[in-house]
Amino acid sequence: MQLVGEQRIPADQRTTWEALNDPEVLRQCIPGCDALTEDGEHAYRVDMSVRIGPISAKFKGRLRLLDIQAPTSYSLEFEGQGGAAGFGKGTAAVRLEPEADATRLAYTVDASIGGKLAQVGARLIEAAARKLSDDFFGKFNALMQPGTGDAPADATAAADSSGNALPRWKRLFRKEGAPS
Repeated sequence: MQLVGEQRIPADQRTTWEALNDPEVLRQCIPGCDALTEDGEHAYRVDMSVRIGPISAKFKGRLRLLDIQAPTSYSLEFEGQGGAAGFGKGTAAVRLEPEADATRLAYTVDASIGGKLAQVGARLIEAAARKLSDDFFGKFNALMQPGTGDAPADATAAADSSGNALPRWKRLFRKEGAPS
């Protein structure tokens, strides 16, 4: 199965890149993600719950970033095992391009599944994959909105050093002592 799409992200390219490489942001945005933990350089362990048609499964998998060209592109490989439900594996290419006050994110995903999941039919699987993508970008774009969400108690925490409003994810997931 191949999934191709584009999204307009309401943040500059550098900010979008940082968010796409922040495990906590990804954990919050990936539908059904129970855990996303670092597992080596540019690699992560992923635990997630997925429902496709009548089949529900908990997947344990691995995600690895490759061909990293910060802040414009990377590729990733993923694989996951869902026990009796089957497995999924594939690759994705992600490209970021500046667009006025936003970023154009283009992606191509090539995935294959096996086991019981493969028996539910290509149309249902493609619809479920499209819904997962839409849900991810709905959450991601909401976090990338500048000045959205609850205002921080300290007004200086809502802007970066140049006075620009920080996207919600930077305020919510700011690490102690990390630069804005």
